[in-house]
Amino acid sequence: MTTGRIAGGRRPAWAWALALVALAAAASPLIAYWLTNPEDQRLVDLDVYRTGGWALLRGLPVYDVITPAPQLLPFTYPPVAAMLAVPLAVMSWPVAQWVWTVAIVAVLAVTVRHAFRALLDGVRGVLAAPLLFAVLCAACTYLMPIRDQFRFGQVDLFLLALCLLDCVARRPWWPRGMLIGLATAVKLTPGVFLVYLAITAFPAREGDTRQRHGSAGQRRAFFMAVFTAALLTLLPLLVIFDDARDFWFGALLDSERLGANAATTNQSLRGMLLRLYLPDWLTTVLWLAAVAVIGWYGFRRARRAYLAGDVTTAVALTGLMAVLLSPVAWIHHIAWVVVVLAALAGSGRDPVRLLVAAGVWLYYVLPIPWWGVTLKALEIPVLSPVAGKIVQNAFGLGAIGLVWLLGTWLPRRRAAVAVPAAAT
Repeated sequence: MTTGRIAGGRRPAWAWALALVALAAAASPLIAYWLTNPEDQRLVDLDVYRTGGWALLRGLPVYDVITPAPQLLPFTYPPVAAMLAVPLAVMSWPVAQWVWTVAIVAVLAVTVRHAFRALLDGVRGVLAAPLLFAVLCAACTYLMPIRDQFRFGQVDLFLLALCLLDCVARRPWWPRGMLIGLATAVKLTPGVFLVYLAITAFPAREGDTRQRHGSAGQRRAFFMAVFTAALLTLLPLLVIFDDARDFWFGALLDSERLGANAATTNQSLRGMLLRLYLPDWLTTVLWLAAVAVIGWYGFRRARRAYLAGDVTTAVALTGLMAVLLSPVAWIHHIAWVVVVLAALAGSGRDPVRLLVAAGVWLYYVLPIPWWGVTLKALEIPVLSPVAGKIVQNAFGLGAIGLVWLLGTWLPRRRAAVAVPAAAT
């Protein structure tokens, strides 16, 4: 007798189809709002990608062209990203907007399905798991970093999905590591997963056969990721040499091409320090020290989570490293909060973990950093410059808190719950 599943343990396709319809309905207000936005404010980052592909098609210097007024944004990604953007440039602008937006919804569904696998697989009934899946997707859709994916037509969620699938897919049909290499070649920040693969490639104990076998797989994945990233990085040097040279020796070194680094939306460690308006040399020293400390802690805890068999937490911690350690990390880069929520929720059996996950979800749904901007504008003595600046950095400070939450609190909570269960 089955428990709401078809033979073989799989739920019927129509149940998942209903879940996808529910997801589309949940996302439709966002889609309708941003796709009917004034044309010069609509999916501006997608326009940047198309401009890179358009420049290649016309033989123009990729890193000299800019999007139309009033945005006037330059192409800032590695040259292989411009090559991959050529199909977007071939499409008409309205078609590209719809294709990209629908793709964001689809990739979010894939991300939620793989990130929350432990929670979804533990639910029984024909409609229970698909319904929960739809609720999770809808909830993640309204996280501010995910809302910004729709607003700007961003690529972050695609890169997140590539890294997540490469790490958590049980039986990948591609060589593991290839997707991480692709993501790293398209945008440099996923390169933190090269570090993750490297530090998990060695067993904690030499006599542990299981860990030694897993580490061999990680080493193969690491070499495949490095090979893929190197291949896709070198390819433009053979095809579009001038553009590749302009990027590696010019555009890459100019962080201001990305926008005002001290703006509120930059929630990286460096962004928060820049808003203190200290001398440049002191800001750099403090930033490098913070990168060293938080990077050491975060990667160490990611390795520990991997060795404990909690790959989702390891991936979430590594994704947070991409946000915090990067010189520039806009709010939409914090899309990794989706995986953080999945790691906190786990299998859903611990109500405390579920409450913590709900609190984190609410925190990143609200536009808290912009409240800080409003508070600073009030110019209340002491309160505005101090509390206002703290609130303005809310998402970056929250990311630091999430690193501790996943790296220290979660293992302790898991151990505390395991002890009474074992006794029982």
